Amino acid sequence: MPPEQQLIFGNPKAGTPLMVSQPTAALDLPIRAICWQDSLGKTWIAYNAPEYVVQRHWLPAEFAKNLAAVIPLLERAAGRS
Repeated sequence: MPPEQQLIFGNPKAGTPLMVSQPTAALDLPIRAICWQDSLGKTWIAYNAPEYVVQRHWLPAEFAKNLAAVIPLLERAAGRS
C-alpha cells in the first residue's frame, strides 16, 4: 500500500451551526481528506465536496460556504496550492 495521510480539519464556529440545523451533519464533521502519492510521485487529495455534504444532510445551501472555507487549507496541506 502506498503512503497515505488522513487530514482532519474542524472549526467549531463553522461546524456547530450545521450540526444544530441537522444533527446527521456530525457524520461528516470535522472535514476529512485523504492524501497520497501515486507511483510517479504525484500527490492526490480526496474529500467530500461542500455541496455534497449540504445535499447529503438536507442542510440550507448557505451552509456550503462554512464548509468551503476549509478547501484551500486542505489543498495547501496536500502541497497543491
